[in-house]
Amino acid sequence: MSTSASKATSLIEDDEEYRDRLSELPPSAKLVAKVLEMDSPLSQGQLAEESLLPDRTVRYALNRLDDADLVGSRYSFQDARKQVYFLADE
Repeated sequence: MSTSASKATSLIEDDEEYRDRLSELPPSAKLVAKVLEMDSPLSQGQLAEESLLPDRTVRYALNRLDDADLVGSRYSFQDARKQVYFLADE
């Protein structure tokens, strides 16, 4: 098997694993993951704005995504008091 073919197979397997882990999460976590898929990194406030979910629900969704190792975070370069979130590398 060529290197590019094995990479493609690995990406498909990773995508299936990602979907399996995501399918077990609540709808709010799925929505937050979709928003992060389209635009990231985003702060919790930005995620609330983009998803139209309350801050508390976004916080819950981020915790669930973190428990499933689907999201990562770092401090914002614009404001070091805030954390920004992104989908974790698979």
